[in-house]
Amino acid sequence: MTSADYIPLRPIPLKDRSAIVFLEYGQLDVLDGAFVLIDQTGIRVQIPVGGLACLMLEPGTRISHAAVVLCAQVGCLLVWVGEGGVRLYSAGQPGGARAEKLLFQARNALDEEARLNVVRNMFRRRFGEDPPSRRSVDQLRGMEGIRVREIYKQLALRHGVDWHARHYDPASWDSADIPNRCLSSATACLYGLSEAAILAAGYAPAIGFLHRGKPQSFVYDIADLYKFETVVPIAFATAARIAKGQGTDGSPERQVRIACRDSFRKFGLLEKIIPDIEETLLAGGLAPPDEAEDAPEAADPAIPRTEASGDDGHRG
Repeated sequence: MTSADYIPLRPIPLKDRSAIVFLEYGQLDVLDGAFVLIDQTGIRVQIPVGGLACLMLEPGTRISHAAVVLCAQVGCLLVWVGEGGVRLYSAGQPGGARAEKLLFQARNALDEEARLNVVRNMFRRRFGEDPPSRRSVDQLRGMEGIRVREIYKQLALRHGVDWHARHYDPASWDSADIPNRCLSSATACLYGLSEAAILAAGYAPAIGFLHRGKPQSFVYDIADLYKFETVVPIAFATAARIAKGQGTDGSPERQVRIACRDSFRKFGLLEKIIPDIEETLLAGGLAPPDEAEDAPEAADPAIPRTEASGDDGHRG
């Protein structure tokens, strides 16, 4: 086969992928063309990164340059997390923000009326009712916090979990109670998946609306849309089983991660996130981006843009 006959593979769309895989204690590398995890005894386990949305790398993992490159090529997000999937340290960027989408996101975030419209839409989606009129973003944030605390209390009562408050010390993870450890692990799974979807769609994780000032502000915004439909009930149900001595083998964090993985597949979460991101931003009321509309002063690129492959934000 000549180079002219070679047809590059198109990355699998995010909605058709499996959600997340957690890896620990091993060297990640590319051997014989395959992405593998090699343990201390030299045993290889092949990881199908092309069919995954996100890899969570826990302490004890080391990754080669070739492995990072392959993940970037196939659009698999790498996230470096603490033990059990809590405490997000860093994340890669397998895609690249689409200029027209990034500018549209920024326009909505900088226009106060559009930002308020987006926040009101997110409030409506989360709680199934219109927020009160003439409320600022800060006021809606306060109302949201009150409702979230009440939902935690109600879920704890429903599952028979001894609940005091949402609190843990990142510097002393094991000192937290089981419900808080389960909640942190569950939300970490959702944050990783949400960030992978945001990047795949060509948007910026840092440009948020309800949340501001964090590298993952928009991740928190989008994840909150699904939190109480997916991971929070799972966390309380897992904590309840553990309290009754009915938990499966493994740490509370591992039990939650497995339950979240199965729930994401059942809920079809990956199929929902990207369309929901676009719908959320359109709620701002601004005109949607037009990729064909070129700036009159723009010069033609030296290297013409090739046809996009994979999702919108994919660089391939």
